[in-house]
Amino acid sequence: MSTPTSTPKHAKVLILGSGPAGYTAAVYAARANLNPVLVTGLAQGGQLMTTTDVDNWPADADGVQGPDLMQRFQKHAERFNTEMLFDHIASVDLSKRPFTLNGDGGKVYTCDALIIATGASAKYLGLPSEESFMGRGVSGCATCDGFFYRNQDVVVVGGGNTAVEEALYLSNICRKVTLIHRRDKFRAEPILVDKLMSKVENGNMELKVFHTLEEVLGDDSGVTGVRVRHVDTGATEDLKVTGAFIAIGHQPNTSIFQGQLEMKDGYIVTKSGLSGMATMTSVPGVFAAGDVQDHVYRQAITSAGTGCMAALDAQRWLESEGQ
Repeated sequence: MSTPTSTPKHAKVLILGSGPAGYTAAVYAARANLNPVLVTGLAQGGQLMTTTDVDNWPADADGVQGPDLMQRFQKHAERFNTEMLFDHIASVDLSKRPFTLNGDGGKVYTCDALIIATGASAKYLGLPSEESFMGRGVSGCATCDGFFYRNQDVVVVGGGNTAVEEALYLSNICRKVTLIHRRDKFRAEPILVDKLMSKVENGNMELKVFHTLEEVLGDDSGVTGVRVRHVDTGATEDLKVTGAFIAIGHQPNTSIFQGQLEMKDGYIVTKSGLSGMATMTSVPGVFAAGDVQDHVYRQAITSAGTGCMAALDAQRWLESEGQ
């Protein structure tokens, strides 16, 4: 945590967040001689710090541990002399330039260009057993971890688009997928529900409606089952599975930008398209990268890609502003 000071720390480019998007933005900004300052946030390394095996990171043919990958990201950014500050930003003022950011410890930062890469956090149920088996059978991302459950039995919890999409994805990998939902009506789009029902009819997917996840069961080897409870009768039942995917949505880490940037469902809106400055937000000079502006793909590689784009956009914008 930075120590309080009355003298603001000024940066040409300041990056918020230390996941794949933030670190990649730092590498590209540093190589452009923009002398970036990166504020890590409380969860340094982002969601990959709670992921064990990462088997889909390009060129890591044998896979890599999530924390090891993030350590490599950090070393790469540091190699180009990115200044790392271990602080958490509590409030920002984007109404005028230079932009002003206030850290938890009283440190004040200013910058000419800002790259927001604060990510999004998967929502979980809050069960102690869920937390105990995080990364050992409990996951919030089927496309990240589904491969490890090939030909095994798993459950998915939820009833919206995220849950149905994850269940459909896993049905092509796993032996059996059980979807647990507290109601019998799904919030997912009708076309997704139609695909879900088709899978149920084919036999490798089962619906456990009017049920909630009561407890994750397991041992030193990881998850061995789950206990579900009927919402009306209270009756419990144990299901033998090796994986539990919690798919009740994600929460973008954007609360401090509310009212200052254009958002949709909490995600920061960027320009996108083919006209350049694809990562620019509604405030010129403020850019967004990674899961904070992406609720669709949510992969380490796509986050890293937009981090690169944000740094290049910031460089071009600063040049156009004569800075």
